[in-house]
Amino acid sequence: MDSHSFSLLFAALLLATLAVKLWLASRQVRHVALHRDKVPERFASRIPLAAHQKAADYTIAKTRLKIMLLTVNAAVVLGFTLLGGLQWLSEQLAVLAGAGMTYQIALIAAVSVISGAIDLPFDYYKQFRLEERFGFNKMTPGLFFSDLVKQSIVGALIGLPLVWVTLTLMDKAGALWWLYAWFIWCGFQIFMLGFYQTLIAPLFNKFTPLEDASLRERIEGLMQRVGFASKGLFVMDGSRRSAHGNAYFSGFGAAKRIVFFDTLLSRLAPNEIEAVLAHELGHFKLNHVIKRIAVMFVISLGFLALLGWLKGQTWFYTGLGVTPRMDAGNDAMALILFMFALPVFTFLLSPLLSITSRKNEFEADAFAAKHSNSQDLVSALVKLYEDNASTLTPDPLHSAFYDSHPPASVRVQRLLEA
Repeated sequence: MDSHSFSLLFAALLLATLAVKLWLASRQVRHVALHRDKVPERFASRIPLAAHQKAADYTIAKTRLKIMLLTVNAAVVLGFTLLGGLQWLSEQLAVLAGAGMTYQIALIAAVSVISGAIDLPFDYYKQFRLEERFGFNKMTPGLFFSDLVKQSIVGALIGLPLVWVTLTLMDKAGALWWLYAWFIWCGFQIFMLGFYQTLIAPLFNKFTPLEDASLRERIEGLMQRVGFASKGLFVMDGSRRSAHGNAYFSGFGAAKRIVFFDTLLSRLAPNEIEAVLAHELGHFKLNHVIKRIAVMFVISLGFLALLGWLKGQTWFYTGLGVTPRMDAGNDAMALILFMFALPVFTFLLSPLLSITSRKNEFEADAFAAKHSNSQDLVSALVKLYEDNASTLTPDPLHSAFYDSHPPASVRVQRLLEA
């Protein structure tokens, strides 16, 4: 492929992807607005009209913000690539840092900082305007920027060594560098899955053992029934930042932890909490987590192999607005261009991932119905839909592209049938 053809293909797909995303978002806004004034019949006795309308307004507001962000992000990608932004940045850093590893790491760091700075106003607006408007924000500006600093420091401490190792392999390890980098990346992911909860999460939240003895007994009884071992039950101070509620697992093997948001515990009854936990246990017992990790590893291997080939193709650089440097390595540039181009070429595959995720959710619901009470799970889900202002009437096509969970009406129907 020549560079001109690749430029045209990339530009066409970038614009087509943006057009599809904007079309899906506009469908979501119209569909939710159309059903704003009537609670779906299945939920009419459980959710007040005012709560349904709040969920509709919240969804519409988030989608409109998303429309702005999608447009800006597409412009940023276009500016970095075909409009010469990366080329200019590369030239400036080459003057300051010279050739070699310092230049390459500086280039990746600079792109990350610039991209983060562009996203920052949107993140701030979402937290202190949108979330505040609907009663979900619990953060202060001080906590927001404190989190930002911590995230930046942690990201640099973890990310920069990983970038250095990857760039070194790309330069020194020969044609199979991508395979060695894949092993490193897989090891890093496994390490993070195993130790994130104990090493990094406490930097941002406080975790305390679950003190409610009766609830602990109920949960331990459930875990014993399904054959699940956990290292502990913990409560996270999620209310410090948001009114949204959730629960999750972390870790591997005997180091697995169960974590509840304090907002979740304050809203659900013990039997409902048990049902929600039974659903999450279903993901583990049905090996959804292991399968998801395995699929992620296989896909990443394919992408790294593709990058291994692309980094040696001149048209890949010139077709994306960059002139490869002859006096220094192009590995960092190849990584950056690949990260910009990959979403453009893979977006239309999104529904395939959603289908798999939804299938897993149905299976976990069925597991929960078998090992707890399906009516309790329905009751818990309805409360969570209401408390989190989750729309009950998403646009079906938008949902197929973006939602990892089935629509509320379909999910509840299956549980009631169970």
